[in-house]
Amino acid sequence: MRKKKDVILENIKLFAAGAKGVAIGKTEEGKTVLISGAIPGDVVNARVRKSKSKYFEAEVKEIVEKSPFRVEPKCIHFGTCGGCKWQNMSYEKQLDFKQEEVYNNIKRIGGIEDFETVPILGAEEQYFYRNKMEFSFSNARWLSQYEISSEENFGSRDALGFHIPGMWSKILDLKECFLQEDPSNAIRLAVKKFAENKGLDFFDVKEQKGFLRTLMMRQNSKGEWMVLFQLYREEKENRTQLFDFLLEQFPQIKTLVYAINPKQNDSIYDLNVNVYFGEGFLMEEMDGLKFKIGPKSFFQTNYKQALELYRKTLEFADLKGDEVVYDLYTGTGTIAQYVARNAKHVIGIESVQEAIDAAIEHAELNGLTNTTFYCGDMKNVFNDEFLENHPKADVLITDPPRDGMHQKVVEQILKLAPEKVVYVSCNSATQARDLALMKDHYTLVKILPVDMFPQTHHVENIALLIKK
Repeated sequence: MRKKKDVILENIKLFAAGAKGVAIGKTEEGKTVLISGAIPGDVVNARVRKSKSKYFEAEVKEIVEKSPFRVEPKCIHFGTCGGCKWQNMSYEKQLDFKQEEVYNNIKRIGGIEDFETVPILGAEEQYFYRNKMEFSFSNARWLSQYEISSEENFGSRDALGFHIPGMWSKILDLKECFLQEDPSNAIRLAVKKFAENKGLDFFDVKEQKGFLRTLMMRQNSKGEWMVLFQLYREEKENRTQLFDFLLEQFPQIKTLVYAINPKQNDSIYDLNVNVYFGEGFLMEEMDGLKFKIGPKSFFQTNYKQALELYRKTLEFADLKGDEVVYDLYTGTGTIAQYVARNAKHVIGIESVQEAIDAAIEHAELNGLTNTTFYCGDMKNVFNDEFLENHPKADVLITDPPRDGMHQKVVEQILKLAPEKVVYVSCNSATQARDLALMKDHYTLVKILPVDMFPQTHHVENIALLIKK
């Protein structure tokens, strides 16, 4: 069968950043081109991967002219790992493009014109900002095209690192990572070296066998660490030797836990977690509030920016102390408790029972008696009966997942008609869609983008709405 000939687009000038980190350009005929592996300001020759009626999806074949916004990536794995796609762009321009994306989504998708855009809140730390990282073990390390074509024997195929984008069974063996501060790299490298020296089996994804499966590390702001291993099967002697070695080498580890996982996936939420050392959790504090962080806990992965996000959310809410506040998609109740000290009462709703249990526990831990939490699917719990049986909200805060709010939830908010809505979003496109459904009843006063994830295209946004 004859191989399909590549279609090459030449001298494409890239002028904007698009969704999911692609750069946008146009052909001479005016057709839009979405190009991965480049940044705005580049002039490139690109190989077409998909041809749609209104646009091309393409990848860089050659950079003809480099963008003035380009910088040298710090990480040796840049371009392969896929985790920090904007590491080759100056941070100032990253912020510019993130703010522009949010603004354009609100205008184009939301159909809203007149609102204040507060300058984006950038992160003080552009690297080493994550407090949680997860890595996978594999006995089939991903090989580069150079390694494959050389036909050399590169020794061990064991790997401990990240999944290659789009290749579920291939793991990139990480030599370094700039997302989590030390001793993250040191722990990961020590685990791999110890396991190889002892001949411990790394997981085989295709065959579903092996011993070492995943490694998760999280830390708190005091520099205390939790290490979690997922093991495919129990090997008590090997497990004990590995764990004791780690605890001896890294006194920063305050708790070490593990789970036996023989399933087809790496999800930990339905597994029993065993405590090998320590209390099985870490404590975190945010402006005087205490939170218990366990191996299954959801907690913002960028502590410092999360704190700024909560402070700005409280500022937007502008509470006087006598308001009833609803907190939709409350999670573990972090925002609910953050605003509770300035409110009469806060009612939180969340679909995950473990999160609600944690929210109640945290409220007790912090001595808060003015919070109430409910568990259930938002569109089912937040119904007419709920509104009838609870006090009317003066302020509503909503922080939904990336898909945004279900239309039924938006309709209930309009029935509830709080004077003020503070909408926190990790996806300004779905946020803008929801704001469009509310614009006949609410005025969008202002937005504030917050950069939680430097070196990536992701951006949070806070929107303040006032009832008309």
